[in-house]
Parts: sequence; C-alpha cells; structure tokens
Amino acid sequence: MSERRTTTTRVDTPQEVRRQLIRKPSSFSTETFGVISEKFARFMGTPRFLIWMSLFVVIWLAWNTFAPEAAQFDPRALNYTLLTLILSLQASYAAPLILLAQNRQDDRDRVALEQDRVQAERALADTEYLTREVAALRIALRDAATRDFIRSELRDLLEELETKGLEVRQREESGDDVAEPKPLSP
Repeated sequence: MSERRTTTTRVDTPQEVRRQLIRKPSSFSTETFGVISEKFARFMGTPRFLIWMSLFVVIWLAWNTFAPEAAQFDPRALNYTLLTLILSLQASYAAPLILLAQNRQDDRDRVALEQDRVQAERALADTEYLTREVAALRIALRDAATRDFIRSELRDLLEELETKGLEVRQREESGDDVAEPKPLSP
C-alpha cells in the first residue's frame, strides 16, 4: 500500500517535483527560465512582433504562390502545410510561455498586495496612535491656561487697577486724605 499525503495541496501552488528524469544545467535555474519567458511574452505583445510576423507570413505566401514551382518549398497546392505547421508550433510554445509569465506576474502582484496591506495596517496603527495622543493633549489643555485666557484676565486686572486709580485721584482731589483706600477685589 502506498502512503497517502496528509497535507492538502492547494490549486494555486504547483506540486513538488519528485524526481528529475533529465538533469538541468546548474547555471540554468527556473528563475532564469521564467525571466526569459517573460521577455518573450512581452516581445510577443508588441507591435514590432506583429509587424515582423505579418511580414514573414506575407513574404512566405507571396514566395510560395508566385515563385516558379521548382523554387516553391511550401506550394499552394498543398495548402501551405509547412507554414501551418510553423505557426502551430509557434502558438503551442507561445501559450505556455505567456501563461508562465502571467503566473509570475500574479505572484509579484500577490507579494506587492501583501506588502501594501502590511503598510496600510502600519499607517492605520500610526494614525490611531496619533489620534489618541491628540485627544490626550486636548484633555490636558482643558486645564491649562491659554494665551487668550491670560490676556483677557490681564485686561480685566488692568481695567480694575485703572478704576481704582481714578477713585484714588478723585479722593485726593476732593480732600479725602483721611479715608482709607479700599482693598482690591480678587
């Protein structure tokens, strides 16, 4: 009996390679292959590739249609079989390479999304911390005297002193030197 795996495999992760039938060269890693396939997939999506491919097909068709029969290597009579095979071969390699490039891009996007999520969590924690600090400062400042409050108190005291000073002058002028000055009200 064979032993079954106890861990569940996810659909979005490739299965482990159990053994290698063909040894790959040590300098050619899967990362290198992935980078090459991404470059190829990017090139296939450019207008330059489409123009060159179209030009290749047009020249192929023109040569094998209008050239003398002895010079044709893929005659029209055989429905351009060689061209069809070449285009099918190109498509059969292009599709998996494009899928590989898309999978690698998805992996990069997944990592970037995770980093963005962590950064957003940090920003949220920092914002909450700063909000608590600002609230604590507001609570602490309720009991502290502000500049406007101190100015208004000083104005009131100045007005009160001026009023008392006028009263003292009036008493001095009227000749009431004997009367005791009234104490300042707190």
